[in-house]
Amino acid sequence: MRLNAAQRQAVEHDLGPLLVLAGAGSGKTGVVTKRIARLLERGVHANAILAMTFTNKAAQEMQERVARLAGARACKGLTVCTFHRFGLDVLSREARSLGLRGGRFAIYDRGDCSAVLRDVLRRTTTGKNFDLGAVLNRISLAKNAFLDPESYAASINEEDPYDEITALAYPRYQDALKGLQAFDFDDLVCEPVRLWRRRAEVLERWRMRFRYLIVDEYQDTNLAQLEMLRLLGAEHKNLCVVGDDDQAIYAWRGADVRNILDFEKHFSGTRVVRLERNYRSSEAVLAAANAVLAASSGRRHAKTLIPTRGAGDKVKLVTADDGAAEARFVAAEAHRLMEKSAVRASEIAVLYRSNLQAGEIEAELKARGVPYQVFGGSQIWERKEVKDVLAYLEAAIDPGELAVRRSLNYPPRGIGDAALARLSAHADAHDLSLYRALERAHAVADLGGVALEGCRSYLRVLHEVKQRIDSRAPCAEVVRTLLDTLDLKRQIQSEAGSNLKAAARRWANVDHLLRVCARRDEKGVMDVDGWRHFLRMLLLREDAEDASEASERVTLTTMHGAKGLEFRVVFVVGLEEGLMPHARTLDERVTDAQALSGSIDEIEQERRLFYVAITRAREQLYLCMARARLLRGKAVKRAPSRFLAAIPDELLERMDVSEPLAQSEDLKRGADSVLAALFGNLRSG
Repeated sequence: MRLNAAQRQAVEHDLGPLLVLAGAGSGKTGVVTKRIARLLERGVHANAILAMTFTNKAAQEMQERVARLAGARACKGLTVCTFHRFGLDVLSREARSLGLRGGRFAIYDRGDCSAVLRDVLRRTTTGKNFDLGAVLNRISLAKNAFLDPESYAASINEEDPYDEITALAYPRYQDALKGLQAFDFDDLVCEPVRLWRRRAEVLERWRMRFRYLIVDEYQDTNLAQLEMLRLLGAEHKNLCVVGDDDQAIYAWRGADVRNILDFEKHFSGTRVVRLERNYRSSEAVLAAANAVLAASSGRRHAKTLIPTRGAGDKVKLVTADDGAAEARFVAAEAHRLMEKSAVRASEIAVLYRSNLQAGEIEAELKARGVPYQVFGGSQIWERKEVKDVLAYLEAAIDPGELAVRRSLNYPPRGIGDAALARLSAHADAHDLSLYRALERAHAVADLGGVALEGCRSYLRVLHEVKQRIDSRAPCAEVVRTLLDTLDLKRQIQSEAGSNLKAAARRWANVDHLLRVCARRDEKGVMDVDGWRHFLRMLLLREDAEDASEASERVTLTTMHGAKGLEFRVVFVVGLEEGLMPHARTLDERVTDAQALSGSIDEIEQERRLFYVAITRAREQLYLCMARARLLRGKAVKRAPSRFLAAIPDELLERMDVSEPLAQSEDLKRGADSVLAALFGNLRSG
């Protein structure tokens, strides 16, 4: 990679804070890896460098690229990881400083946390039902904003019942996690920071180790992560962050764009470098992207993408009669490109705002025989059958309450709710863990013979697993033997009944786990500590890493899911008010489409999301909308997205893909008049 002038400035910057504003397709990954390699070449020891990003996959790719540049020997000791992985490392090394019994703890995923919160709410509320996910999301956002329970309670809207119940539940939820010696994902960042604030000598150890900090995708950081960086880098100030405020699209999960906008305020003496030369997209695509951003009314760092490739085809603005016609066009055009223009299926993507939009497109692609894959579904690690297997492995190594409860009676072995209640009561009465109570099941009052034998059977399974782990048997062999012992495949088939597809899907998830274990075996055998580390790493996997391996298929994904990806051809569908920007950002009580208004911050985040979608395209970009869509069985007129009005006419090639529909001609004419009026008003406004 030959560096341009701006890239060279970023790579060769010496000491002090550095903000690299990296526009889409500007080669930021190369800059980050070359900067790390240059530090190593200058004699900075690898142990002194900490580079953080947001997915394990990105971290692994970064580490591999640095190794190719600087050599594997120079990279020995280099730390490249996610924020959560780094926080986990801090907590693991400082477990005794945290006062954890035995220096051990569990990490709870969202399902585990929901179970804890459900129990908290059961004891907190007076008969009123609250959505668990909504309360858990509020707790997560509070942690991302680095608000402890007291600070959160002081900041709530007392007229919002969800704010009120969250204020009550948050401290009790934290107490419950503490009692279980468990952390949720957000704690992996918050708890190290709280520890550093309490224990200056602990912070100093970590400051002394890491003298150079590099953060990728800085626009995605939250306030807790900012505080982690401020504490860690306060003394040496050698913090380099790379990001793009124009691609800040994750506020809904706690990211705060002000972190990158105010970086110079947080770290005095900052040098700012702008990477504006784009090496990905054609001039036509970039002109449309720049026009969308130029219409922004929000705060942003000024920058304009500069094309380095040819002019390319005009951006196609496609208007269809309805959602079905839009889907038919996308499928037909994708098929045509593959047949006539030698475009491979893997070079095509269809992007949408919501997963709900995928159904019609999937059906049409399937009808035309176009292979496709959908990204952005549920994480495989959240699937019940996978969590059940992992619970057995965790219980065999560290028999904590949650892992034992989850695995104890699955598959069923005669330990019902009543037997479990007796075992729990015995544990409480004798100050034992649930696992120890199982070992003393013969002494538990009124425990039936079937349940007693179930306890013995369960302990035999755990003992067998632990023996294999202690003997350093290969990971895949341990798991495969466990599956055979449990006869899990038969159990899954039994639960699915006649639904053979459901059984096959569930077993495929288990099979995926086996493949992951086989890949881990390629790195060598594990001892017990290695197993603990491996199981924790499985919990830290992000959505993108659970996607299918790259294959010759058209990619269907949300605009959020497309970030970081690029394709030769991109279709962006559903570009109408209510979909883009999404209805959640609009005041739905207003019926006049021209008067729809939302929070400036929310609308501008939607604008940035549209910009991200546009800049995924290298050569051809199709912006698609419908005059009408079916809503509860009725055709409802649609207005074009306000963001389309920012793109000058001369950049667009308009395509009308009208087809005979069930809707009336009056509806079509009415929709056309709305389109014409809104485009005129938006342009003049």
